[in-house]
Amino acid sequence: MRLCTIMSGGKAAVGVKMGDGKVVDLSKQMPRGPKSVVEILAGGKKVQAAVAKACAKPKAGATVSEKSVKYLSPIPNPGKILCIGLNYRKHAEETGNPIPPYPVVFCRFNNTLAPHNGKMILPSHSSQFDWEAELAIIIGKKCRNVPQQKALSVIAGYACFNDGSLRDWQFKGSQWTLGKNFDATGGFGPDVVTSDELPKGGAPLRIMTRVNGEVMQDSNTDDLIFDVPTLVHELTKVMTLDPGDVIITGTPSGVAAGRKPPNWLKAGDVCEVEIEKIGVLRNVIVQGA
Repeated sequence: MRLCTIMSGGKAAVGVKMGDGKVVDLSKQMPRGPKSVVEILAGGKKVQAAVAKACAKPKAGATVSEKSVKYLSPIPNPGKILCIGLNYRKHAEETGNPIPPYPVVFCRFNNTLAPHNGKMILPSHSSQFDWEAELAIIIGKKCRNVPQQKALSVIAGYACFNDGSLRDWQFKGSQWTLGKNFDATGGFGPDVVTSDELPKGGAPLRIMTRVNGEVMQDSNTDDLIFDVPTLVHELTKVMTLDPGDVIITGTPSGVAAGRKPPNWLKAGDVCEVEIEKIGVLRNVIVQGA
C-alpha cells in the first residue's frame, strides 16, 4: 500500500495511491475511516485491507491526479525524527571520518520538514547547503527493547528523505543539531510504502540524488554499515518508539561536501531523491531569511 498526506478542502487528509495515476482522497471515499496515515500504519493488515477494499472502486469526486495533488509530509508531525550519520562506508571515507563503531545518532524536529514538490529553504545565514538522499523508516508499533531478530515486525513502511544539511553550522561544535534543523531543510515524501511491498529491511534498493537532472549520488541501501534491524534494536534500548516515529538511516557517498570544490545547493536548484520501488521526492531550493 502506498499512502500520502494531502490537502483536501483546506485540511490534511489521507491519500491512497492505486497505481493508475490517481490519488484517492480517503476523507471523501471513506468519511468514517482512518483520519491519518499513522492510524492506518498502526492498524496493521486489518485496517490496511479495509482501506484498500474501500478504495478499490473510487466514488465520483473522490480522486485527484497525482500531478495536481498538493502534498504534505506523509507523516506531518512525527513524535520523533531520529537520524543516523555516517552510515555508508564510502560516505564516511569521502568526509574523512573513521567508520563508526556504533551508530551516530542525532535528531531533527518537525519545523524542518518540507513536503514533496515543496520548497527547501536555503537560509541567509549559510551558503553551504548540501543534499543527502536517505531511506526513512516509519514505525508502526509502540515498542521498547526490541530484539534484533524481531525488529522488522515494528516497521510499518518506508519513505524517501532528503537530509538537507548546512555544513558550516553542522560543524560549529561537536554536535550536529544546528546544521540539521533550519526550517524546511528536510525533504520528506511523497509517500509511505508499506513494508510488505519492499525487500525485508528496505534492502537492497537503489538510492540516488539528482540536482537539476545530474546524478550526484548513486548507491544501494544494502551498503548500510548498520542495517535497519540493528538501528531499531539499538534505538529501542534507549527509548520507546511510537507509531509514526521516523528513523532516517544515513546517506551514501556523493554529497557536495565531499567534492572539490563543493558544489553547494543554490536558489533555483531542483533536488530529487529517488529510491527504487519507493518513488521520487522532488524539492525546489529557494532563498530564505
